[in-house]
Amino acid sequence: MKRLYWYFKRKAEAGTNSALYRTLLFWGLGLTSTMWFLVRVIPKPSRAAYPCMQTAAPLMSAFVLYLLSLAGLFTGFRQLFAGLRCRKYAWALAGLLLAVVCGATLMVENSAELVAQTVRGKQEPRMAWGKNNPVGTARGIHPGRVSWAYAPGAATWDKQEGRWYEDRWNNQEATDWMVSTVLLSLTGEADEQAAWNSLFRYFNVQHGKGKKGYAAGEKIAIKVNMNNTFEYADNEQLNASPHVTLSLLRSLVRQGGVPQQCITVFDASRFMTDALFNKCHAEFPDVVYMDNEGTHGRTKAAYVSEAIPYSADNGRLARGLAQCAVKADYLINMALLKGHGGQGVTLCAKNWYGVTDIDRNFRKNQHNNFNQDRGGKPRYMTFTDYMGHKDLGAKTMLFLIDGLYGSKDVNGAPSGKWKMEPFNNAWPCSLFASQDGVAIDAVGVDFLSSEFPAMADVDYCDMYLVEAALADQPLSGTFYDPERDGTGLKSLGVLEHWNNAADKQYSRNLGKPEGIELVFCQR
Repeated sequence: MKRLYWYFKRKAEAGTNSALYRTLLFWGLGLTSTMWFLVRVIPKPSRAAYPCMQTAAPLMSAFVLYLLSLAGLFTGFRQLFAGLRCRKYAWALAGLLLAVVCGATLMVENSAELVAQTVRGKQEPRMAWGKNNPVGTARGIHPGRVSWAYAPGAATWDKQEGRWYEDRWNNQEATDWMVSTVLLSLTGEADEQAAWNSLFRYFNVQHGKGKKGYAAGEKIAIKVNMNNTFEYADNEQLNASPHVTLSLLRSLVRQGGVPQQCITVFDASRFMTDALFNKCHAEFPDVVYMDNEGTHGRTKAAYVSEAIPYSADNGRLARGLAQCAVKADYLINMALLKGHGGQGVTLCAKNWYGVTDIDRNFRKNQHNNFNQDRGGKPRYMTFTDYMGHKDLGAKTMLFLIDGLYGSKDVNGAPSGKWKMEPFNNAWPCSLFASQDGVAIDAVGVDFLSSEFPAMADVDYCDMYLVEAALADQPLSGTFYDPERDGTGLKSLGVLEHWNNAADKQYSRNLGKPEGIELVFCQR
């Protein structure tokens, strides 16, 4: 049903015969929402208060009103003409009045507007947690800080020619600035070398290794998102930016002092396409580039079996983890700013799925407990296990979200330029960074849900973050222990939502001592 809905929705939004598809979408939604409401509420009237019923009720009531008005209009005109033929003028007048009332109701009710609202979606998706209501323990040198670098003009693809990742559409100098800026902003240091040193020291102190920086020979693995790849040849779909990845390597090697051979850039579940590999390999040939295939200069991923048994029975979900992550001393998670059917968003937490030993044919994989409850009821979430696992979130020294383009959808080319401030109908040209894996995904959720309120499955898409922020006392009652060693997780970071999309203010921005701090830097 969901696939059918999205098919008609895309057809209704644009293209040939869009009016026909809008009509079909309206009738389909009207009929299904009415049947769903009646089947659920008649046996148990208290269900009318459920969020899913509250969503269905406006569609149902508008559809029923539309049908009644249409039937009344037809009946009124029929009565009018019958009364005139039989010279029963009172009946004719009554028919005329009925036709006028029902016609006016149709004009006011305006089913076309209902269809438009359905296609656009509601203005503000439901979230599992509130605005400026921080929960959880903030992490980082500056606790709860998320740094946002915005470089207008860094991405200029016009969607009419070529592909988004080509050099002519991307400014390498700007992406270099973005990486440098988020590092300085995140740490408060004056130069990149000191910023990297601060990040390493903070991580080592938190992990009981003493106040030391990077040590010779230590391994760093960078998880990029290459989810939309099917071979080494490039395609139009949105994956990790070659330019942002190169900028990160430049900074890590030249300013962080990490030898190339100690760095692995990987997505163990997919292909590393030529656009990213060729650009980065040309400048850093000794970096290990790892993917699922392992040919054409790439290294093939190997796995540690049963490395993540999960906190709860998770069906046939993949339980092996890539060796490069398990053996690394540090991880960097570089996610993408995208929506995702089923889960609502795909950010840092879901990026870990590509570390598991899944089949690269996504149709053969399990996605157990990825999806939030559609009514907002707390439940066990797999993403929270990823965020707290010792070889995934717990080993991560830096979380990044590549928002150079961003997208409403998980697959396909970037979905379109962003309307919200400060983008103003341009690509977002942004990079986000944090040491707090909960805080950075919360910011990502706010940007995506505000720009694309009609994203698939966006309602309660922050549920995994609520569970993560409260991992030691989650609302679902789950005992989060992703290694099954008897040691439960503590809070994995701080969660809240901004006050509104215009101001983008979190609690620490408003002068409060807790919550998220979003630090904005523009080029």
